[in-house]
Amino acid sequence: MAKKPKLTHRQKRQVAANRSKRLKTKQDSASSSIIDEANLVSGTVIGRFGKHADVECEDGSLSRCHIRRTIDSVVCGDKVLFSKGDDAESGVKGVIEIVKDRHSVLTRPDFYDGIKPIAANIDNIIVVSAVLPTLSTNIIDRYLVACEDIGITPIIVLNKIELLDDIQRADVDKQLDVYRNLGYQLLFTSCKTGEGLDALNEHLNNNVSVFVGQSGVGKSSLINQVLPDADELTGEISDTSGLGQHTTTTAKLLHLPAGGDLIDSPGVREFGLWHIPTERITTGFIEFREYLGGCKFRDCKHLNDPGCLIKQAVDEGKISEARFASYHKILTTMDEQRPNHSLPPR
Repeated sequence: MAKKPKLTHRQKRQVAANRSKRLKTKQDSASSSIIDEANLVSGTVIGRFGKHADVECEDGSLSRCHIRRTIDSVVCGDKVLFSKGDDAESGVKGVIEIVKDRHSVLTRPDFYDGIKPIAANIDNIIVVSAVLPTLSTNIIDRYLVACEDIGITPIIVLNKIELLDDIQRADVDKQLDVYRNLGYQLLFTSCKTGEGLDALNEHLNNNVSVFVGQSGVGKSSLINQVLPDADELTGEISDTSGLGQHTTTTAKLLHLPAGGDLIDSPGVREFGLWHIPTERITTGFIEFREYLGGCKFRDCKHLNDPGCLIKQAVDEGKISEARFASYHKILTTMDEQRPNHSLPPR
């Protein structure tokens, strides 16, 4: 079966206008196809499966719904309105007609599909890293830039801490001091010893949070600890590649017993940022901000340019050399990964 053609930006604007007209205009004609918002059911998306989504209503009931083709995207955490129906063969009970405005959304770029939302209406982003398969501060920096760009509070979690001896732990602790000094919350956790789990629960309670991080860092294991009834699948590190194996294939929203929700998203081994303009990557490094606008040249690349205040701050020890190098590594990989075609405007 041939794929349905994607809507152009002009067509999308027309669809949005038509939807507003259907909602606001009252007509007496019985043959009109107006959507009456009063007859729609409100709910929260707690799971997305291909062309369908599971919507939890305010009374706790669950409805699997089709997603109307005119809707750009539906992700976990979305507040939606759906019309009731009943497809006995597929078990689908409705059609999502409207996605309400999001107060926040985490996105990542996709080479073929442009910018893809991961989760909506979230308060915290839990950036999970681990000492196995490897501790990558550059991956942490990528997530922190994404968090800063959309204004969502990040919390850094270093998992599998039980694998370190005292000397290794002290070395890792020193390596991560840069994040503490910048004001980021940092937690060490272990699913085997229970270390740090109480502190993690305190951050999760009464918030909508999303776990992000490379495959194999133990996101699903952590979820099993804070939500024992979640029964998330866990995987091992690949012997051949040394990389984590994907254990979560669809995003899902899980309710926490003390209040709040947790969204588990499929692991990504590398979180691309090539959809974000360079100047927003720069401001995503929060320690750079006080120096921006003061360099000698307006087009300063913040590398070896004469009169660069950021480079001067690095030389004077005011900015971490490791973070400075990570910043330029991100910019380099952005150029390498950016596709030839342009992405739709954000």
